[in-house]
Amino acid sequence: MQILIYTVLLLGVMGFATGLGLSIAAKKFEVKEDPRIEEIVKVLPGANCGMCGYPGCSAYAHAIVEKGAVHNLCVPGKKVGVSAKIDEIMKEK
Repeated sequence: MQILIYTVLLLGVMGFATGLGLSIAAKKFEVKEDPRIEEIVKVLPGANCGMCGYPGCSAYAHAIVEKGAVHNLCVPGKKVGVSAKIDEIMKEK
């Protein structure tokens, strides 16, 4: 019975230590992303069609913010005025 108690305590301490280590590592290696990327992804239609020349809407949003790609390449979004919304997002920040 005593071995069972020690085993459970040991596993509990190991689980706590592992969780603590993972939470510290998550904070230390956190990747900071420009908030405009998420806003642009929300504005895009989400079709991930590749008609803009990028593999998906997320890649297109990254290209707009990080590399200065043209804002009017989204073919499915032209009907709803995605380009103007992207221009507003880029001018805000």
